[in-house]
Amino acid sequence: MTQAALPAHIERMSHSSLIDPYGRHVSYLRVSVTDRCDFRCVYCMSENMNFLPKADLLTLEELDRLCSAFIAQGVKKLRLTGGEPLVRKGIMTLVESLSRHLKTGALEELTFTTNGSQLAKYAKDLVKHGVKRINVSVDTLDAAKFKEITRWGELGKVLDGIKAAQDAGLQIKINAVALKGVNEFEIPDMVRWAHGQKMDFTLIETMPLGDIDGDRTDQYLPLSHVRARLMEQFTLEDISYKTGGPARYVRVAETGGRLGFITPLTHNFCESCNRVRLTCTGTLYMCLGQNDAADLRAPLRASEGDELVTRAILEAISRKPKGHDFIIDRSHNKPAVARHMSVTGG
Repeated sequence: MTQAALPAHIERMSHSSLIDPYGRHVSYLRVSVTDRCDFRCVYCMSENMNFLPKADLLTLEELDRLCSAFIAQGVKKLRLTGGEPLVRKGIMTLVESLSRHLKTGALEELTFTTNGSQLAKYAKDLVKHGVKRINVSVDTLDAAKFKEITRWGELGKVLDGIKAAQDAGLQIKINAVALKGVNEFEIPDMVRWAHGQKMDFTLIETMPLGDIDGDRTDQYLPLSHVRARLMEQFTLEDISYKTGGPARYVRVAETGGRLGFITPLTHNFCESCNRVRLTCTGTLYMCLGQNDAADLRAPLRASEGDELVTRAILEAISRKPKGHDFIIDRSHNKPAVARHMSVTGG
């Protein structure tokens, strides 16, 4: 059966790279390899989560095919996320397979976002397969508070994992969600700790994704307020440093380290968005804060070749929205979208 012709604007894309309707080059793919996690962070999940049936998940081979199709269309940076990506059974076989694109130069960077719980086990393997840097989520250095935030996590195990990762040669950036009344007064000490360990540190505003058994207005801490407080103790110098993600960076003169701010609510970063997110079931979200999505699993499974899935990718990018509509205040304290962050990929 003859394939229908692609619309003209999508046909033009297929001869260049992934360009969205606003002229932004999509070069960064974040892939949630599992929605499961060994933590239950209060801003991310409810305590009694209903996870996807394992039968609904793409196989590791299918994840490799989809990632490779994106790389063939110009994606240069690939981040594996979750849930917690390192709890996915057999995950290192996927990392090893994807590393072939690093060797050819088609992919510039393969990286991870992790809660650190499994790093002591996997750090050396990550380095062996070409991973050079990772993001580790640590919201507090108080062990009791860490347990309260993560519900199931152990700070000591995460810190041991970070040390193992550094010993293996991984560059680490610490991510922390700024939470009102929880870690807001600990942030200066966390900056000093991270920079003292030669790690970048990035602060993130809580985002209205999924029902978390609570009111997000009780958690939301604008980073504009945090920055103002930090400037009472530190000299913050704006720098042009970029990692390909949404953070805006400053250098802290007193520590010499880099401090990033990810501000989807107080100062959104949509105008420079270069990324899309793929779930472990093969659903592509063109925007973290919108519900519009594309099913890539069906075309992937409909053919052994990549033509159908490539067409689906191009069509999806052609309708990537301009931005999200995140709001958190007393009149908007429900999730902006129903899915949890662990589904889309953190």
